[in-house]
Amino acid sequence: MFSRQELTYEIAAVGSPFDVVRRRYLRRLNEHTKRNTIIYAMRPQHASIVTEDIQGFMAAIHELKGDDLDLILHSPGGSSEAAEQVVNYLHEKFKNIRVIVPLYAMSAATMIACSADEIIMGRQSALGPIDPQFVTPNGLMPAHAIIDEFETALDQIKKDPKAAVFWVPKLSSLQHGYYSQAKTVLERSETLCRDWLIRFMRLDTAKSEQIAKWLV
Repeated sequence: MFSRQELTYEIAAVGSPFDVVRRRYLRRLNEHTKRNTIIYAMRPQHASIVTEDIQGFMAAIHELKGDDLDLILHSPGGSSEAAEQVVNYLHEKFKNIRVIVPLYAMSAATMIACSADEIIMGRQSALGPIDPQFVTPNGLMPAHAIIDEFETALDQIKKDPKAAVFWVPKLSSLQHGYYSQAKTVLERSETLCRDWLIRFMRLDTAKSEQIAKWLV
């Protein structure tokens, strides 16, 4: 066992980037479990899961032997389409996948976790909720936020038509169809999670539907 403080001292002692120490402990974990081990991690303010990430997975998995994979996952989420692509690729390559969540996996990362045969978490770990991101003129926007804004606008305009003066310019920055797309993506995300929980984690249908609905 080792503490965070001990790791901090070790990183300072080697006088090199975090990746040197990270790779050392990934190797130790691999030697202990005898399973392929990779890490997929990002800072919330810097990145999200996108379709281009599949290239990183392909590079990390290249030449790995064996049917088992441990994926250490730490991400605030991103595109549900990208998550689906990653899941399909990983399950083509490995027969058994464990997802290890050291801190948190949110949104699209939660979807990836739900596709595992097993999820390992600590007391400090967290999953969910699933809220895929959309690229808008104002940057990334969660699907739930798009739906909530449109429905709030509709409700307020019904009560007071003058509210349209505020809402029309605000919502006009979003492309036509964003509302229906957001609802479709959330429904698709729920369906994928349910199906993956049934297929890979081997939960019964009722339990899988309950978990997927709760996460979304």
